[in-house]
Amino acid sequence: MEISLSILTINYNRIEEDLKPLASNLKYLHLDVMDGHFVPNLSFGPALIKSLRKESNLFFDTHLMISDPEKYIPQFIQAGSDCITFHLEAVKDPLALIEFIHSQNVKAGISIKPATKVEKLLPYLPYVDLVLIMSVEPGFGGQSFMESSIDKLKYLKQQKLEKGYTYWISVDGGINDETLPKVAPYLDLAVSGSFVLNALNPLENLKKLKHI
Repeated sequence: MEISLSILTINYNRIEEDLKPLASNLKYLHLDVMDGHFVPNLSFGPALIKSLRKESNLFFDTHLMISDPEKYIPQFIQAGSDCITFHLEAVKDPLALIEFIHSQNVKAGISIKPATKVEKLLPYLPYVDLVLIMSVEPGFGGQSFMESSIDKLKYLKQQKLEKGYTYWISVDGGINDETLPKVAPYLDLAVSGSFVLNALNPLENLKKLKHI
């Protein structure tokens, strides 16, 4: 299991300065893109990702919490994303979108909100590189972990083992040193943001998660 650091709660005026002491302990950066429509919050667009790409060799795990992601995915690929994760609830033809993302030599991920049944992902599991389970309502950082996500992660691990699928299993929302042990056995990638970035000692908290 690896940690993907969400920068949702970072101070964007000093983003490079705050990331620098953490970078040597990270492989993945989780980039939450929100449009104020699909979720009730706004974050950033491809321009920030492009500027970060110039300074970082980390794997950019871009999570699009936006309506009509088909229109905007090319911009996020061009900005330097290594994986594009879109929401099942936001698209009409997920398989076509997965195929398009792959055609651009980028990994494709799919995500669901807490209210969406995990079984709805079944048709797409053979084709995606990453499945992201939201363990909070997407839109704002710092929310509490929803225990209902544990069964979804177990289900995805079971499907992966039984059918030989190769997708990474990821979770995002309320991940800290108390909640991560509950889901770690099922994960390839754990997304954490405020537990690390809002801490008095961010590096110490990142290392706590890595130790788990």
